[in-house]
Amino acid sequence: MTTPAILVTHLSKTFDGLTAVEDASFQVNPGEIFGLLGPNGAGKTTTLRILMDILKPDAGAALVLGQPPGAARRRVGYLPEERGLYRDLRVLECLVYLGQLKGLTRADAQRRAAGWLERFDLAARAKSKVQELSHGLQQKVQIIASLLHDPDLLILDEPFQGLDPVNVDAVRALIRELRAQGKTIILSAHEMSQVERLCERLALLHGGRIILYGALADLKRQFAPNALEISPPLPLEGWPEVDRVEMRDDGRQRIYLADSRAPRDLLKLILERGHAVDHFELADVSLDEIFVAAVKGLPHG
Repeated sequence: MTTPAILVTHLSKTFDGLTAVEDASFQVNPGEIFGLLGPNGAGKTTTLRILMDILKPDAGAALVLGQPPGAARRRVGYLPEERGLYRDLRVLECLVYLGQLKGLTRADAQRRAAGWLERFDLAARAKSKVQELSHGLQQKVQIIASLLHDPDLLILDEPFQGLDPVNVDAVRALIRELRAQGKTIILSAHEMSQVERLCERLALLHGGRIILYGALADLKRQFAPNALEISPPLPLEGWPEVDRVEMRDDGRQRIYLADSRAPRDLLKLILERGHAVDHFELADVSLDEIFVAAVKGLPHG
């Protein structure tokens, strides 16, 4: 049996009586992109800090690359939500120092840092002080710092923070490239749409608890088993085959079928009643929609 890259079992953590993480259990498989998602304050960063041995749990346990948190630190690349760069150092100097902390020789750290700065279009800023860079450029330097020692496992907390759309696409491409190299990647984000195209499996947190966990494809099937999108919009309210109707921002109409009704049956009825349809397909629900539906289904009080 393959050892999980990350194994979290019944993890809990409170701060001054406030629960940040409650009874969380999940695993990350080797070589996959795993999403730890949820709104701000859901418990994502606390969980990651426990995995990095920055915080100790109140209950439960975690294993990272088969070892207790911290034991495999040199095999892990960590991008913290809050930047951990030395603002008074020059960019290349800062990266070399951080690389040496991860076990690289000064020469190796300098060579690797120079290569990454070239790739990220930052070579011209190598002698700039970190504090002179914009937030977006600092984020790129922070990403380089997490990659410099060629880790087996990458833990990225809000990796797209401060990046413009061009650089978001570049970082997404880099993450896919790293996965193709066999690396394991855990992505944490509150903007779920940013990582939806990357994650294969995920855990969705709300109020410190994991409310959804599993393969993204399975969750999408679970939350939209009878959802369709059609255009142009049709007057389908009140049809016994239709549970409810919504209008989308893109002008398409979202149809939720009544229980036991099949999409082909609705299409047949639409055509038999003389309506024209230009677009008719199964709906692809977003993670944001899944999250809203899951939260609405939670017990209150």
